[in-house]
Amino acid sequence: MGDYFSVIDRSGVRSSSEDLLSAITPLMKLLSLTAIGLLLSHPKVQMIPRATLRLLSKLVFALFLPCLIFTHLGESITLQNIAKWWFIPVNVLISTGIGCLLGFLVVILCRPPPRLMRFTVISTAFGNTGNLPLAIVGSVCHTADNPFGQHCHSRGVSYVSFCQWVSVILAYTLVYHMMEPPLEFYEIVEEGTEIEELEQISDNDASKPLLIEAEWPGIEEKETEHCKAPFIARIFKSISNVSQSTFPDLDHSRESSTPTYPESIRCLAEPRVVRKIRIVAVQTPLKHILQPPTIASLLAIIVGLVPQIRASFFGPDAPLSFISDSLEILAAAVVPFVMLMLGGMLAEGPHELSTLGLRTTIGISVARLFVLPILGIGIVVSADKLNFLVDGDPMYKFVLLLQYTTPTAILLGAIASLRGYAVREASALLFWEHIFALLSLSLYLFVYFKIVI
Repeated sequence: MGDYFSVIDRSGVRSSSEDLLSAITPLMKLLSLTAIGLLLSHPKVQMIPRATLRLLSKLVFALFLPCLIFTHLGESITLQNIAKWWFIPVNVLISTGIGCLLGFLVVILCRPPPRLMRFTVISTAFGNTGNLPLAIVGSVCHTADNPFGQHCHSRGVSYVSFCQWVSVILAYTLVYHMMEPPLEFYEIVEEGTEIEELEQISDNDASKPLLIEAEWPGIEEKETEHCKAPFIARIFKSISNVSQSTFPDLDHSRESSTPTYPESIRCLAEPRVVRKIRIVAVQTPLKHILQPPTIASLLAIIVGLVPQIRASFFGPDAPLSFISDSLEILAAAVVPFVMLMLGGMLAEGPHELSTLGLRTTIGISVARLFVLPILGIGIVVSADKLNFLVDGDPMYKFVLLLQYTTPTAILLGAIASLRGYAVREASALLFWEHIFALLSLSLYLFVYFKIVI
């Protein structure tokens, strides 16, 4: 393990044509896999029906991806490496914050429909930091003469996997609440009933876009009482025709079973704003972050931090190496299946009923795919000068830069369906962003190879 993350020595200087070829070849591999999925799942061919693609997504989510995370992260993680890798999860937060600022700029310049302003902001901010970076790393490291040297794939997967838990927490906090249906575009039917969107999408499985389950299958089963209602707006705004009973009062049960003491209640009364924030925090579905990939990350960290346990699973003399070897065989299916599912998603085409508008769609795509990577280069270069990064490891910088380069996370479509907000717009936007990403990824991979190598 001593030289596992050592500095990679290189003799000679790579030409620009070699860098260009190194940047384009991995994308061509991924594009070929995506084209196969698109062709086989096209409505006119239907060799891979939608039900099969949904089954593939469940296998990737519940089996193949956790195996990939555990085998690579568990072998490489140590207490020393955690201290070195601290900037990876921080970089996810930085990229999301800068993306939010760019999203606000897109709202100002492109003027999307008022009901889609928050969707515009979060779709610009929330990038794919999981499946797509894993696929890019796997494709780049597939050849023996890859520009990152020995252990390219293991290092890359370890770095990408290390930030999975941050992305999941962001998905169920920031993204979940930003995708709350706007209050002004909902109507209250009568007191005590749920607030429903004026324009509803059929719940029939045949009408739902494949992207809803492409990256997080089963997310619709995580519905809560208030997930499809403008819950925060109802909490923080006074609505004359909504009684206090429509708000979840967390103290009712406690107050009903204990005697009341007016003087002590007055002295210890909880500020109204604090109480509202507490109610929102309780309604945030953080309990759902323990999904198979997140559990695999936690198990890998636990195994890696205990040398005796790690030695039992990893290494040529490990007594339980047959388990890690079996998991590694299963993990090899992640990249092809992810790209086949992406092809199936693209085969459905953009949703024709999207109300986002061409100008806003282009604005989000340009901000996310072309402007954000430029800012990301500045952030990573500055962090390197401040000695925040692992010295002499180009794969570390490459993964950090990828976090600014990928299109909007497909998971956004699943959360849109969970919250009943902007499902058609998310489907259309994700389609066009992944089309434009072919150009942007080719451009920036070439730039990154010139920077980090």
